[in-house]
Amino acid sequence: MECRVLSIQSHVVRGYVGNKSATFPLQVLGFEVDSINSVQFSNHTGYPHWKGQVLTADELNVLYEGIKLNNVNHYDYVLTGYTRDKSFLETVVDIVQELKRANPNLVYVCDPVLGDHGSMYVPENLLPVYKSKVLPVAEVLTPNQFEAELLTGKTISTEKDAVEVMDLLHNMGPDTVVITSSDLPSQTGEQLLVALGSQRTVKPDGTTDTQRIRMEIPKVDAEFVGTGDLFAAMLLAWTHHHPKDLKAACEKTVSVMHHVIQRTISCAHKMAGAGQKPSPAQLELRMVQSKADIESPDIVIEATVL
Repeated sequence: MECRVLSIQSHVVRGYVGNKSATFPLQVLGFEVDSINSVQFSNHTGYPHWKGQVLTADELNVLYEGIKLNNVNHYDYVLTGYTRDKSFLETVVDIVQELKRANPNLVYVCDPVLGDHGSMYVPENLLPVYKSKVLPVAEVLTPNQFEAELLTGKTISTEKDAVEVMDLLHNMGPDTVVITSSDLPSQTGEQLLVALGSQRTVKPDGTTDTQRIRMEIPKVDAEFVGTGDLFAAMLLAWTHHHPKDLKAACEKTVSVMHHVIQRTISCAHKMAGAGQKPSPAQLELRMVQSKADIESPDIVIEATVL
């Protein structure tokens, strides 16, 4: 039975970000991916120059209408990432709701891109839309710590805070929440980044069961673009294969990330030369070269069940 994903994200001609980061890995894992490109840029905006076009909410509607008229608007998953425009985000919600009426089992995986390290990099009027409209229709959410704090209004200073924030997010809609990066200290040294996950499942008797996990991921001293998009896509894939086992899904997701990033950094340093800082072009994710790792990742990072 084929599994089809509608991915509404940015597109770049050169490099890997948004749909370019998500499509190939999902296809390698056997998913059919239909892409709507929310922007079409020459490259990501971390380069000195970029050019391109932005899709409006009306143009998004037109594309969706075309799919609908041909009666091929049947999806198992919707995946979304970075959006800057309030009306575009509201249109995405309308589409998700309509697709869910056609398939009540549809799973919406949302990366709520709002900002990082204490500052927002999207307009503030998107926050209430995420809280009141997006989260209630999302099943899987992948915020970083700052985004999780913005969405709940609660600060994370301890692991206990993080668990409370994930519970608040569950109450707002999503039954799977992964805080992809946090400022929480690792017990085993400063070179590790702490990520946390929580999955709420309803048992046959109607009661809920929550699995919570913690992962410690080696930090890499470089600025990558497109890693969040890859993370959300891999979490979609591995939660599909392990629907009731967040630990296994996260271990595979984070291990894929580790292999892709290590390959990228090693190639980038070779290209830049000894002692030179790699350029944005040299730091583009080595996605095609990582095909075998995406398909069958060696588990290099294990999750602890809390």
